[in-house]
Amino acid sequence: MIITKQKDPNSILETISKYKSFFLIGCSECASLCGTGNEDALKDMAGFLKSNGKEVTGMMVPKTGCQTLGTKIELKKDKDACEAADAIIVMSCGAGTQSATEIFKDKPVYPANDSLFLGNMTRFQMFDERCSLCGECIIGKTAGICPITNCPKGLLVGPCGGMSDGKCEVSPDTPCAWVRIYERQKALGNLEEMKEVIEPKDWSKGQKPGTLATRKDKKELTE
Repeated sequence: MIITKQKDPNSILETISKYKSFFLIGCSECASLCGTGNEDALKDMAGFLKSNGKEVTGMMVPKTGCQTLGTKIELKKDKDACEAADAIIVMSCGAGTQSATEIFKDKPVYPANDSLFLGNMTRFQMFDERCSLCGECIIGKTAGICPITNCPKGLLVGPCGGMSDGKCEVSPDTPCAWVRIYERQKALGNLEEMKEVIEPKDWSKGQKPGTLATRKDKKELTE
């Protein structure tokens, strides 16, 4: 999931200072789990804006904020409220904000959140980064633990010389990623796999901006 945190409200207020009225859009998925795009978060933002002399014409939490077509369809019921707003404030990730930019071609769109990383929720509203979206997953060779993300240096050939007592040199409270990999491979009886040297990373496979089409055409679907 995309981990987000809300921007400083005063910085948002400064960015939108020349506009009077706003429509708020959240997201029922990642941002809701982060507490940055659910209904309560939107209500808090609406209260903040109103207390600073702004008007909120309406708000909605779409099923998936980054799904442009779906969000556009969901917004039809709020057509009048959207038209009455001078600008749109989006309380989801950057992808959700850019979906709103595509939908509202005649209105300025502003993000209320900062997108931080792709992570896992370990406990309620507690998150760890697990994936760097590098374009070529190698964790099949590293016991399901990503050294690119979990090692601050992104090492692919084992721990660095700064590792001490199983802890990371960069973050002494954090277990070394390669010690974790070793311990898991040992527990699985797969230590032999650690003899394989992982080839240097082909970073071109994570080239940005990325595009992908997984949709099959009608002919393929009928075969």
